[in-house]
Amino acid sequence: MAKINLLPWRAERRKQKQKEFGTMLGLAAVIAAGLSFLIVLYYNGQIRGQEGRNTYLNTEIANVEKQLVEIEGLDKKKSDLLSRKRAIECLQGQRSLMVHLFDDLVRTIPDGVKLTGIEQNGNKLTVNGSSQSNARVSAYMRNLQVSGWMGQPELTIIEAKGGDKGLPYQFILVTTIRNPNTATESSAAASGTAVAAGAAPAAASPADESITDNCEVETSAGGETAK
Repeated sequence: MAKINLLPWRAERRKQKQKEFGTMLGLAAVIAAGLSFLIVLYYNGQIRGQEGRNTYLNTEIANVEKQLVEIEGLDKKKSDLLSRKRAIECLQGQRSLMVHLFDDLVRTIPDGVKLTGIEQNGNKLTVNGSSQSNARVSAYMRNLQVSGWMGQPELTIIEAKGGDKGLPYQFILVTTIRNPNTATESSAAASGTAVAAGAAPAAASPADESITDNCEVETSAGGETAK
């Protein structure tokens, strides 16, 4: 005898498929949520790692900036020390210079000339004074030219003011300070070179005669009486 299924099998099959679809959909949602959680967790870890690296870099940059400030301070101290060293060396080199200058100033002043002021600026010496006549000033300039420690005198101003009847002429002249020892050594070296080459001895250049230093020491003196 044949068996006939009178149950609504199509409806049961549809329900089964819907159930399977719901299960698959739920499983897919769970998988998607898990993947999303893993992705978010991965990127959060990357962000935390980058933040840690940024913090380390900022700390190192701050340390480097502190070191740069310390280096700038050390450079400033070094510059100050070098400046003091140059000043001390310059003063040591000029320690005997003023003695020679004042000695030459006394020896070169002719009769009828009085010095009223002296000012030094580098290797230039400005001399203020009064004299009986123009000839006395000319004699004084000749004495400065051959003094040894001064040379190349240049008369800036000479005028008769009449304040002092005995010394009516007021003058200002500028002369160059030089070291005769340096000039002698330079002349000897130049002469030796010229003789070795079979040429005539060469004279020392004015640049060798003048004292070229970076010490700008200003001095002044007044009331120097005539010889």
